[in-house]
Formats: sequence, structure tokens, C-alpha cells
Amino acid sequence: MKTRLGIIWIGVLVLGWMATAQATLIDRGGGLIYDSDQNLTWLQDANYAQTSGFDSDGRMNWDTSMAWAAGLSYGGYDDWRLPTVVDTGTSGCDLAHGGTDCGYNVDTATGELAYMFHVNLGNESAYNPDGSNNSDGCQDSFPRCLQNTSADGVDILNLQSDVYWSSTEYAPSSTSYVWLFHAHIGYQNRHLKGNQFYAWAVRSGDVAASVPEPGTSVPEPGTLLLLAAGLVGLAGERRRRC
Repeated sequence: MKTRLGIIWIGVLVLGWMATAQATLIDRGGGLIYDSDQNLTWLQDANYAQTSGFDSDGRMNWDTSMAWAAGLSYGGYDDWRLPTVVDTGTSGCDLAHGGTDCGYNVDTATGELAYMFHVNLGNESAYNPDGSNNSDGCQDSFPRCLQNTSADGVDILNLQSDVYWSSTEYAPSSTSYVWLFHAHIGYQNRHLKGNQFYAWAVRSGDVAASVPEPGTSVPEPGTLLLLAAGLVGLAGERRRRC
């Protein structure tokens, strides 16, 4: 009996782990937030440059922001960076009110900041995809379109209703321009590198992910599901024999 219950309990634990792994934002503790959809770890503090004393208000030009992220050591990791943007289609800003790499209601696959703002946090843009004004008050009231700063029970701290740098230079004029995201109106475009905007550090991967031993691999979720089902089935078979 004890053996059978133990097998069932293992299966329950595996399934419970999988449910957690499928969450979107996960608080890893110590000021680290994991986005399991994008496989990214964000600093929980979206203005850590100010909080840490690196800059008086957190607003820096692009070169300084890039240097800050690259030199950051936090949570035992030193591979931090600024978020990226993917320039889709013809090189440049494909401006529209929805579904492109640039503008309002952008295709969130093109930018890590856009994904965080629109998908994870569920914020809207100042304009609807058809170009009409958003009627929910996001046009006029502070913090305007940045209505939500938490999701899945996870709070993002010091997220500014303002502009955030990406690390991606704007290809048609990479010496002067870089991609960025406007968190106050839900807008993605390009701007001059010399401006003063905010920087939010991110790194690829999960800080809680275990490192496999050489020659081994971490089981995929589907493999774990089959394992759990097999364990529960084994328990049922043992019960019939008893």
C-alpha cells in the first residue's frame, strides 16, 4: 500500500511541476522574474539603474544603458543585457497601428519589451488596430497605457510610464538610431541613441534551471507527462494484482 501511494504521489508531484512550468511569469526570488513563454529572466526592478545608485534617476543614453547592462552582476549572473527587437520584413520601421514591427499594437513576437507590456502584463495601446483612439482613458490619464504592472501574482517594481531602450540598433541608420519601446502608449519604434531613456535588464534562460551533468539531458515536459502517466498506470496495475 505504501509503495502504491508513493508512486501516485510522485506522479502528482511531476504533474504539479509541469503546471508550474507552464506559467507565464514566475517569481524566482531575490528580485528575479522568469518568463517561461519567452525563456527570459528579468530584473524585478524595472529601474534598477536608479535603485542601485548607478544613475540618479535611471534615465541614460543608449551607450551608457548598454554598458550598464553588460557590466551588471546580479543574482550570481553577469550575462545581463537590454531587451531585443526583431526587424521584420523590409529593413526599417514597418509603421502601422497593429501587427507589424513598429507602431501601436505591434506584433509582440518582434520585441521582448512589447511582449512583456502587451502579453504578460496585458496592457493596451493608445490606439486600436483600426487607428481609432483607445477609449479606455489610456490617451489622457497617467500612467496612461501602463495600467498593469503585475501578472500571475508577480509584481514588476518601478516600471516607468515612459520610454525603454532595446539593445537592437536600427539597421537603416545603425550609427544614430536604435529600437525602443514606449511603455506609456504601447508603441514600438526607433530613436536617436543620444536621448535619455530608461533601461531594464534581462538575460536569456531561467535562473532556476538545473544544469545537467555532462552527457545527460533534462527531460522535456512531454517526457515527464508520459513518466507520470506510466507511474499512475503502474500503481493501478499493482492494485488489481493485490
